[in-house]
Amino acid sequence: MEEKITKTIVQGYFKKLIDNLHVDVAIAGAGPSGLVAAYDLAKAGKKVAIFERKLAPGGGTWGGGMLFNEVVVMEDSLDILRDLSISYKDAGDGYVSIDSVEFASGLTFKAVQAGAVIFNSVSVTDIVFRQNTVSGVVILWTTVERLGMHVDPLVITAKAVLDGTGHPSEIVNLAVKKAGIRIDTETGDIMGEKPMWVESGEASTVENTKRLCPGLYASGMAANNVSGGFRMGPIFGGMLMSGRKIAKIILKDLQ
Repeated sequence: MEEKITKTIVQGYFKKLIDNLHVDVAIAGAGPSGLVAAYDLAKAGKKVAIFERKLAPGGGTWGGGMLFNEVVVMEDSLDILRDLSISYKDAGDGYVSIDSVEFASGLTFKAVQAGAVIFNSVSVTDIVFRQNTVSGVVILWTTVERLGMHVDPLVITAKAVLDGTGHPSEIVNLAVKKAGIRIDTETGDIMGEKPMWVESGEASTVENTKRLCPGLYASGMAANNVSGGFRMGPIFGGMLMSGRKIAKIILKDLQ
């Protein structure tokens, strides 16, 4: 029985990995914008793989605000919540509140149910850059990365790469610093996240969601950091709309 269990796990995992060595869309970071984008893209028939550095997908949603496990969403995003079967409570003044555990797990479940594949505890450590186009990601076990072990990574090729890594915008950083790419911002470089201003941050998260160069896209707080938007804390309507917006942009580009 022990051998059967181990064999089943190894075979199942490596089938997933082999099936996703080339994908339509590789997403770095399983935060709310990345999960919504994955859900929409997979529903549209695209092969989507998400690489999440942490053990649990969901990004910064689990802890709510200061470990009070409730999050806030604008009523503008209710259609996305309904689409994802996530329940909510009216909070007045155009806002709803959501249990953050249901929010994180619901986003994750719906993305996987739609056909996206999540590889957790896997870090994106570099990009593939060919003919002036971002063409994939370089991956490594998070534990290997954190231990600083000298272990070579593997490569996932992709038609589109989405940076959903949140505040650090790690993938765009790699593109700018290692590949010398001039991205679609006012300066051609990463402008950096501004301090908290909730209303502005919610709006700019969606506004800054876009294709930054051939093959490379950013959503959520990664998009805000890249284009110099304000942060907004534990309110997630802009993140949901950012994920839906970038999915539409990527689908249009792939077609």
